Amino acid sequence: MTTTDTQTSTTELMLAIGKKAKAAARILRNATDKQKSTALLQMADLLLEKKDELIAANRKDLEAAKERNLAAALVDRLTISETTIQSMATGLRQIAAMPDPVGKRSETIVRPNGMMVAQMRVPIGVIGIIYESRPNVTIDAAALCIKSGNATILRGGSEAFHSNQALGEVILEGLRAAKLPEDCVQVVPTTDRAAVGSLVTMTDYVDVIVPRGGKGLIERLSQEASVPLIKHLDGNCHLYIDKDADLAKAHAVAINAKTYRYGICGTMETLLVHHEVAPALLPDLCADLQQKGVELRGCERTRNLVDDIKEATDEDWETEFLAPILAIRIVDSYDQAVDHIALYSSEHTESIVTENLNTALRFQKEVDSSSVYVNLPTCFADGFEYGLGAEIGISTNRLHARGPVGLEGLTTEKWVLTGNGQLRGQ
Repeated sequence: MTTTDTQTSTTELMLAIGKKAKAAARILRNATDKQKSTALLQMADLLLEKKDELIAANRKDLEAAKERNLAAALVDRLTISETTIQSMATGLRQIAAMPDPVGKRSETIVRPNGMMVAQMRVPIGVIGIIYESRPNVTIDAAALCIKSGNATILRGGSEAFHSNQALGEVILEGLRAAKLPEDCVQVVPTTDRAAVGSLVTMTDYVDVIVPRGGKGLIERLSQEASVPLIKHLDGNCHLYIDKDADLAKAHAVAINAKTYRYGICGTMETLLVHHEVAPALLPDLCADLQQKGVELRGCERTRNLVDDIKEATDEDWETEFLAPILAIRIVDSYDQAVDHIALYSSEHTESIVTENLNTALRFQKEVDSSSVYVNLPTCFADGFEYGLGAEIGISTNRLHARGPVGLEGLTTEKWVLTGNGQLRGQ
Protein backbone atom coordinates (compact mmCIF):
# COMPACT_ATOMS: atom_id res chain seq x y z
CA MET A 1 0.00 0.00 0.00
CA THR A 2 1.38 3.44 -0.92
CA THR A 3 1.67 6.37 1.48
CA THR A 4 -1.24 8.07 -0.30
CA ASP A 5 -3.37 4.93 0.07
CA THR A 6 -2.50 4.73 3.78
CA GLN A 7 -3.48 8.37 4.34
CA THR A 8 -6.75 7.84 2.47
CA SER A 9 -7.50 4.76 4.55
CA THR A 10 -6.77 6.64 7.77
CA THR A 11 -8.93 9.57 6.71
CA GLU A 12 -11.83 7.23 5.95
CA LEU A 13 -11.33 5.50 9.33
CA MET A 14 -11.43 8.80 11.19
CA LEU A 15 -14.52 10.02 9.31
CA ALA A 16 -16.31 6.78 10.21
CA ILE A 17 -15.30 7.25 13.87
CA GLY A 18 -16.53 10.85 13.75
CA LYS A 19 -19.92 9.89 12.33
CA LYS A 20 -20.42 7.24 15.01
CA ALA A 21 -19.39 9.66 17.74
CA LYS A 22 -21.88 12.27 16.53
CA ALA A 23 -24.70 9.74 16.59
CA ALA A 24 -23.70 8.47 20.04
CA ALA A 25 -23.54 12.01 21.41
CA ARG A 26 -27.25 12.53 20.67
CA ILE A 27 -28.09 9.53 22.87
CA LEU A 28 -25.56 10.25 25.62
CA ARG A 29 -26.73 13.84 26.13
CA ASN A 30 -30.10 12.45 27.27
CA ALA A 31 -28.69 9.66 29.45
CA THR A 32 -29.57 9.69 33.14
CA ASP A 33 -26.98 10.34 35.81
CA LYS A 34 -27.61 6.83 37.08
CA GLN A 35 -26.71 5.34 33.68
CA LYS A 36 -23.54 7.40 33.38
CA SER A 37 -22.44 6.65 36.93
CA THR A 38 -23.19 2.95 36.49
CA ALA A 39 -20.86 2.87 33.49
CA LEU A 40 -18.05 4.45 35.52
CA LEU A 41 -18.53 2.15 38.50
CA GLN A 42 -18.50 -0.90 36.22
CA MET A 43 -15.25 0.34 34.66
CA ALA A 44 -13.71 0.71 38.11
CA ASP A 45 -14.57 -2.90 38.98
CA LEU A 46 -13.34 -4.16 35.60
CA LEU A 47 -9.99 -2.41 35.97
CA LEU A 48 -9.32 -4.38 39.14
CA GLU A 49 -10.62 -7.64 37.66
CA LYS A 50 -8.48 -7.28 34.53
CA LYS A 51 -5.33 -5.85 36.14
CA ASP A 52 -3.15 -8.76 34.97
CA GLU A 53 -4.30 -8.30 31.36
CA LEU A 54 -3.73 -4.55 31.55
CA ILE A 55 -0.24 -4.94 32.97
CA ALA A 56 0.58 -7.53 30.28
CA ALA A 57 -0.56 -5.14 27.54
CA ASN A 58 1.45 -2.35 29.13
CA ARG A 59 4.52 -4.60 29.20
CA LYS A 60 4.46 -4.68 25.37
CA ASP A 61 4.64 -0.90 25.30
CA LEU A 62 7.44 -0.83 27.87
CA GLU A 63 9.49 -3.33 25.86
CA ALA A 64 9.05 -1.24 22.72
CA ALA A 65 9.98 1.89 24.68
CA LYS A 66 13.26 0.30 25.77
CA GLU A 67 14.04 -0.72 22.19
CA ARG A 68 13.44 2.90 21.13
CA ASN A 69 15.60 4.19 24.00
CA LEU A 70 12.84 6.49 25.27
CA ALA A 71 13.80 8.79 28.13
CA ALA A 72 13.44 7.42 31.65
CA ALA A 73 10.85 10.08 32.54
CA LEU A 74 8.71 9.04 29.55
CA VAL A 75 8.97 5.36 30.49
CA ASP A 76 7.93 6.24 34.04
CA ARG A 77 4.79 8.03 32.79
CA LEU A 78 4.07 5.11 30.48
CA THR A 79 4.18 2.43 33.18
CA ILE A 80 0.97 0.85 34.52
CA SER A 81 1.32 -0.81 37.92
CA GLU A 82 -1.18 -2.23 40.40
CA THR A 83 -0.99 1.12 42.19
CA THR A 84 -1.76 2.95 38.95
CA ILE A 85 -4.76 0.72 38.32
CA GLN A 86 -6.06 1.23 41.85
CA SER A 87 -5.68 4.98 41.41
CA MET A 88 -7.62 4.91 38.13
CA ALA A 89 -10.41 2.90 39.76
CA THR A 90 -10.57 5.34 42.68
CA GLY A 91 -10.77 8.25 40.24
CA LEU A 92 -13.66 6.61 38.39
CA ARG A 93 -15.61 6.18 41.61
CA GLN A 94 -14.96 9.77 42.63
CA ILE A 95 -16.20 11.12 39.29
CA ALA A 96 -19.27 8.84 39.43
CA ALA A 97 -20.16 10.33 42.82
CA MET A 98 -19.91 13.93 41.66
CA PRO A 99 -23.04 15.97 40.84
CA ASP A 100 -24.12 15.74 37.21
CA PRO A 101 -23.75 19.20 35.63
CA VAL A 102 -26.09 18.40 32.72
CA GLY A 103 -29.51 19.98 33.03
CA LYS A 104 -28.54 22.37 35.82
CA ARG A 105 -30.40 25.67 35.43
CA SER A 106 -29.44 29.18 36.30
CA GLU A 107 -31.72 31.45 38.30
CA THR A 108 -34.94 32.07 36.36
CA ILE A 109 -35.77 35.64 35.37
CA VAL A 110 -39.46 36.46 34.94
CA ARG A 111 -39.99 39.10 32.27
CA PRO A 112 -42.76 41.76 32.53
CA ASN A 113 -44.95 39.69 30.19
CA GLY A 114 -44.64 36.61 32.44
CA MET A 115 -42.17 34.82 30.18
CA MET A 116 -39.54 32.85 32.17
CA VAL A 117 -35.91 33.00 30.98
CA ALA A 118 -33.05 30.79 32.22
CA GLN A 119 -29.91 29.03 31.05
CA MET A 120 -29.37 25.27 31.13
CA ARG A 121 -26.06 23.39 31.22
CA VAL A 122 -25.71 20.97 28.30
CA PRO A 123 -22.90 18.80 26.91
CA ILE A 124 -20.56 20.29 24.30
CA GLY A 125 -21.11 17.28 22.01
CA VAL A 126 -18.10 15.37 20.65
CA ILE A 127 -14.70 15.99 22.25
CA GLY A 128 -11.48 14.83 20.63
CA ILE A 129 -8.61 14.28 23.07
CA ILE A 130 -5.03 13.93 21.86
CA TYR A 131 -2.47 12.95 24.46
CA GLU A 132 0.97 11.45 24.92
CA SER A 133 2.50 8.75 27.07
CA ARG A 134 0.21 8.49 30.12
CA PRO A 135 -2.30 5.60 29.64
CA ASN A 136 -4.27 6.74 32.71
CA VAL A 137 -5.50 9.69 30.61
CA THR A 138 -7.56 7.17 28.61
CA ILE A 139 -9.60 6.36 31.71
CA ASP A 140 -9.68 9.89 33.16
CA ALA A 141 -10.76 11.49 29.89
CA ALA A 142 -13.39 8.86 29.14
CA ALA A 143 -14.85 9.20 32.64
CA LEU A 144 -15.09 12.99 32.54
CA CYS A 145 -16.65 12.98 29.08
CA ILE A 146 -19.21 10.29 29.94
CA LYS A 147 -20.23 12.00 33.18
CA SER A 148 -20.62 15.36 31.40
CA GLY A 149 -22.65 13.75 28.61
CA ASN A 150 -20.08 14.09 25.82
CA ALA A 151 -19.01 11.49 23.30
CA THR A 152 -15.25 11.36 22.93
CA ILE A 153 -12.60 10.24 20.48
CA LEU A 154 -9.32 9.35 22.22
CA ARG A 155 -6.05 9.42 20.32
CA GLY A 156 -3.18 8.40 22.59
CA GLY A 157 0.49 8.33 21.72
CA SER A 158 1.94 5.45 19.71
CA GLU A 159 4.21 4.58 22.65
CA ALA A 160 1.12 3.58 24.70
CA PHE A 161 -0.85 1.90 21.92
CA HIS A 162 -1.31 -1.56 23.49
CA SER A 163 -2.11 -0.11 26.92
CA ASN A 164 -4.72 2.28 25.51
CA GLN A 165 -6.41 -0.42 23.44
CA ALA A 166 -6.68 -2.67 26.50
CA LEU A 167 -8.12 0.18 28.58
CA GLY A 168 -10.51 0.91 25.72
CA GLU A 169 -11.95 -2.60 26.07
CA VAL A 170 -12.62 -1.94 29.75
CA ILE A 171 -14.46 1.26 28.82
CA LEU A 172 -16.59 -0.57 26.23
CA GLU A 173 -17.64 -3.20 28.76
CA GLY A 174 -18.64 -0.49 31.20
CA LEU A 175 -20.74 1.27 28.57
CA ARG A 176 -22.47 -1.99 27.65
CA ALA A 177 -23.30 -2.69 31.28
CA ALA A 178 -25.01 0.70 31.53
CA LYS A 179 -26.81 0.18 28.20
CA LEU A 180 -25.06 3.19 26.67
CA PRO A 181 -23.80 3.22 23.06
CA GLU A 182 -20.32 1.75 22.68
CA ASP A 183 -19.45 4.61 20.34
CA CYS A 184 -19.70 7.10 23.21
CA VAL A 185 -15.98 6.47 23.71
CA GLN A 186 -13.76 5.42 20.81
CA VAL A 187 -10.03 4.81 21.18
CA VAL A 188 -8.43 5.40 17.77
CA PRO A 189 -7.11 1.99 16.61
CA THR A 190 -4.08 3.21 14.64
CA THR A 191 -0.71 4.79 15.32
CA ASP A 192 -0.72 6.61 11.97
CA ARG A 193 0.08 10.29 12.58
CA ALA A 194 -2.40 11.17 9.82
CA ALA A 195 -5.17 10.27 12.28
CA VAL A 196 -4.34 13.38 14.31
CA GLY A 197 -4.44 15.58 11.22
CA SER A 198 -7.87 14.23 10.34
CA LEU A 199 -9.28 14.50 13.85
CA VAL A 200 -8.42 18.19 14.28
CA THR A 201 -10.10 19.15 10.99
CA MET A 202 -13.36 17.14 11.28
CA THR A 203 -15.57 20.15 11.99
CA ASP A 204 -18.73 18.29 10.91
CA TYR A 205 -18.29 15.71 13.66
CA VAL A 206 -16.00 17.09 16.40
CA ASP A 207 -16.91 20.13 18.51
CA VAL A 208 -13.68 20.71 20.43
CA ILE A 209 -10.17 19.27 20.72
CA VAL A 210 -8.33 18.95 24.03
CA PRO A 211 -4.58 18.37 23.51
CA ARG A 212 -2.59 16.99 26.44
CA GLY A 213 1.08 16.82 25.64
CA GLY A 214 4.31 18.68 25.11
CA LYS A 215 4.75 22.11 23.61
CA GLY A 216 5.61 20.61 20.21
CA LEU A 217 2.26 18.80 20.01
CA ILE A 218 0.31 21.89 21.05
CA GLU A 219 2.09 24.10 18.52
CA ARG A 220 1.44 21.59 15.73
CA LEU A 221 -2.26 21.35 16.55
CA SER A 222 -2.58 25.13 16.86
CA GLN A 223 -1.33 25.42 13.29
CA GLU A 224 -3.33 22.54 11.79
CA ALA A 225 -6.63 22.52 13.68
CA SER A 226 -9.86 23.95 12.31
CA VAL A 227 -11.76 22.47 15.29
CA PRO A 228 -11.52 24.80 18.35
CA LEU A 229 -8.87 23.86 20.93
CA ILE A 230 -8.92 24.00 24.75
CA LYS A 231 -5.19 24.23 25.41
CA HIS A 232 -2.18 25.74 27.07
CA LEU A 233 1.26 25.93 25.52
CA ASP A 234 3.33 25.95 28.69
CA GLY A 235 3.33 26.76 32.40
CA ASN A 236 5.91 29.47 33.07
CA CYS A 237 4.69 30.08 36.63
CA HIS A 238 5.89 32.79 39.05
CA LEU A 239 6.00 33.21 42.81
CA TYR A 240 6.46 36.77 44.13
CA ILE A 241 7.59 37.28 47.74
CA ASP A 242 6.41 40.72 48.81
CA LYS A 243 8.05 43.09 51.30
CA ASP A 244 5.19 42.33 53.72
CA ALA A 245 5.63 38.56 53.55
CA ASP A 246 5.96 36.26 56.52
CA LEU A 247 9.45 34.96 55.69
CA ALA A 248 9.04 31.52 57.29
CA LYS A 249 5.84 31.04 55.30
CA ALA A 250 7.52 32.36 52.14
CA HIS A 251 10.43 29.94 52.57
CA ALA A 252 8.15 26.91 52.89
CA VAL A 253 5.87 27.99 50.02
CA ALA A 254 8.82 28.57 47.67
CA ILE A 255 10.38 25.18 48.44
CA ASN A 256 7.07 23.40 47.81
CA ALA A 257 6.32 25.41 44.66
CA LYS A 258 9.59 24.31 43.08
CA THR A 259 10.31 20.84 44.46
CA TYR A 260 6.87 19.20 44.84
CA ARG A 261 7.27 17.85 41.29
CA TYR A 262 9.50 19.27 38.59
CA GLY A 263 7.64 17.98 35.54
CA ILE A 264 4.16 19.44 36.10
CA CYS A 265 2.85 22.62 34.49
CA GLY A 266 2.19 24.27 37.87
CA THR A 267 5.82 24.17 39.02
CA MET A 268 7.33 27.55 39.92
CA GLU A 269 9.91 28.46 37.27
CA THR A 270 10.75 32.04 38.36
CA LEU A 271 11.01 33.42 41.89
CA LEU A 272 10.63 37.18 42.35
CA VAL A 273 11.70 38.70 45.68
CA HIS A 274 11.24 42.25 46.96
CA HIS A 275 14.62 43.86 47.66
CA GLU A 276 13.69 44.73 51.26
CA VAL A 277 13.37 41.06 52.29
CA ALA A 278 15.86 39.47 49.88
CA PRO A 279 18.92 39.66 52.22
CA ALA A 280 17.04 37.95 55.06
CA LEU A 281 15.32 35.36 52.88
CA LEU A 282 17.45 34.32 49.93
CA PRO A 283 20.66 32.91 51.48
CA ASP A 284 18.88 30.21 53.52
CA LEU A 285 16.22 29.59 50.87
CA CYS A 286 18.78 29.17 48.11
CA ALA A 287 20.89 26.88 50.29
CA ASP A 288 17.89 24.61 50.87
CA LEU A 289 17.01 24.58 47.16
CA GLN A 290 20.60 23.73 46.22
CA GLN A 291 20.66 20.97 48.81
CA LYS A 292 17.63 19.48 47.05
CA GLY A 293 19.55 19.56 43.75
CA VAL A 294 17.98 22.66 42.21
CA GLU A 295 20.24 24.64 39.86
CA LEU A 296 19.79 28.38 40.48
CA ARG A 297 20.10 31.16 37.91
CA GLY A 298 19.86 34.69 39.23
CA CYS A 299 20.03 38.38 38.46
CA GLU A 300 23.14 40.33 39.50
CA ARG A 301 21.71 41.32 42.88
CA THR A 302 20.79 37.73 43.64
CA ARG A 303 24.30 36.58 42.74
CA ASN A 304 25.74 39.16 45.10
CA LEU A 305 23.78 37.63 47.97
CA VAL A 306 24.25 33.93 47.21
CA ASP A 307 27.22 31.92 45.97
CA ASP A 308 27.22 29.31 43.20
CA ILE A 309 24.43 30.84 41.12
CA LYS A 310 24.63 31.12 37.36
CA GLU A 311 23.75 34.39 35.66
CA ALA A 312 20.12 34.45 34.51
CA THR A 313 19.46 35.40 30.87
CA ASP A 314 16.37 36.72 29.12
CA GLU A 315 15.82 33.18 27.86
CA ASP A 316 15.70 31.91 31.47
CA TRP A 317 12.89 34.34 32.32
CA GLU A 318 10.93 32.98 29.34
CA THR A 319 11.52 29.27 29.97
CA GLU A 320 9.32 26.54 31.43
CA PHE A 321 12.18 24.35 32.66
CA LEU A 322 10.17 21.30 33.81
CA ALA A 323 13.41 20.42 35.61
CA PRO A 324 15.28 21.23 38.84
CA ILE A 325 16.22 24.69 37.57
CA LEU A 326 14.96 27.99 39.00
CA ALA A 327 15.39 31.59 37.84
CA ILE A 328 15.50 34.24 40.62
CA ARG A 329 15.15 38.01 40.35
CA ILE A 330 15.20 40.67 43.05
CA VAL A 331 12.73 43.47 42.26
CA ASP A 332 12.46 47.03 43.54
CA SER A 333 8.70 47.05 44.01
CA TYR A 334 5.38 45.25 43.71
CA ASP A 335 4.81 47.01 40.38
CA GLN A 336 8.11 45.75 38.98
CA ALA A 337 7.17 42.20 39.96
CA VAL A 338 3.80 42.47 38.25
CA ASP A 339 5.43 44.00 35.17
CA HIS A 340 7.88 41.07 35.01
CA ILE A 341 5.00 38.59 35.21
CA ALA A 342 3.07 40.44 32.49
CA LEU A 343 6.12 40.33 30.20
CA TYR A 344 7.21 36.72 30.68
CA SER A 345 4.27 34.72 32.03
CA SER A 346 2.46 32.09 29.99
CA GLU A 347 -0.70 33.12 31.90
CA HIS A 348 -0.99 29.78 33.66
CA THR A 349 -0.53 30.23 37.45
CA GLU A 350 1.07 32.96 39.57
CA SER A 351 1.24 33.46 43.35
CA ILE A 352 2.12 36.15 45.89
CA VAL A 353 3.27 35.68 49.49
CA THR A 354 2.22 38.67 51.57
CA GLU A 355 0.47 39.56 54.82
CA ASN A 356 -0.84 42.81 53.32
CA LEU A 357 -4.49 42.28 52.38
CA ASN A 358 -4.61 45.24 49.99
CA THR A 359 -1.53 44.01 48.13
CA ALA A 360 -2.98 40.50 47.93
CA LEU A 361 -6.26 41.77 46.48
CA ARG A 362 -4.39 43.97 43.99
CA PHE A 363 -2.34 40.99 42.85
CA GLN A 364 -5.38 38.80 42.27
CA LYS A 365 -7.09 41.58 40.34
CA GLU A 366 -4.13 42.84 38.30
CA VAL A 367 -2.29 39.64 37.33
CA ASP A 368 -3.91 38.24 34.19
CA SER A 369 -3.37 34.49 34.45
CA SER A 370 -5.85 31.62 34.56
CA SER A 371 -5.09 31.02 38.27
CA VAL A 372 -3.81 33.62 40.75
CA TYR A 373 -2.98 32.66 44.35
CA VAL A 374 -2.20 34.33 47.66
CA ASN A 375 0.13 32.57 50.14
CA LEU A 376 0.04 29.27 48.26
CA PRO A 377 2.55 27.39 46.08
CA THR A 378 1.81 27.33 42.35
CA CYS A 379 1.82 23.51 42.32
CA PHE A 380 -1.81 23.59 43.56
CA ALA A 381 -2.72 24.07 39.87
CA ASP A 382 -4.71 20.85 39.59
CA GLY A 383 -8.41 20.12 39.16
CA PHE A 384 -8.51 17.66 42.06
CA GLU A 385 -7.04 20.30 44.40
CA TYR A 386 -9.70 22.79 43.23
CA GLY A 387 -12.46 20.37 44.23
CA LEU A 388 -13.31 19.47 40.63
CA GLY A 389 -12.73 15.75 41.24
CA ALA A 390 -10.54 15.49 38.17
CA GLU A 391 -9.61 17.56 35.15
CA ILE A 392 -9.33 17.08 31.42
CA GLY A 393 -6.48 19.60 31.33
CA ILE A 394 -5.59 23.16 32.27
CA SER A 395 -6.62 25.87 29.85
CA THR A 396 -5.03 29.26 29.32
CA ASN A 397 -7.71 30.10 26.75
CA ARG A 398 -9.75 33.22 27.37
CA LEU A 399 -12.95 31.87 25.84
CA HIS A 400 -15.15 29.12 27.26
CA ALA A 401 -12.96 27.39 29.87
CA ARG A 402 -9.97 28.84 31.74
CA GLY A 403 -7.77 27.09 34.32
CA PRO A 404 -8.40 23.44 35.30
CA VAL A 405 -11.21 22.05 33.14
CA GLY A 406 -13.49 19.71 35.07
CA LEU A 407 -17.02 18.46 34.49
CA GLU A 408 -18.63 21.90 34.24
CA GLY A 409 -15.89 23.04 31.84
CA LEU A 410 -16.95 20.23 29.51
CA THR A 411 -20.45 21.64 29.25
CA THR A 412 -21.85 24.77 27.68
CA GLU A 413 -25.14 26.62 28.14
CA LYS A 414 -28.28 27.11 26.16
CA TRP A 415 -31.13 29.52 26.82
CA VAL A 416 -34.43 27.93 27.84
CA LEU A 417 -37.58 30.07 27.80
CA THR A 418 -41.02 29.09 29.08
CA GLY A 419 -44.24 30.93 28.42
CA ASN A 420 -47.97 30.62 28.33
CA GLY A 421 -48.81 31.77 24.83
CA GLN A 422 -47.29 35.29 25.06
CA LEU A 423 -46.90 37.00 21.70
CA ARG A 424 -44.22 39.51 20.80
CA GLY A 425 -45.44 43.03 20.15
CA GLN A 426 -48.48 42.72 22.37
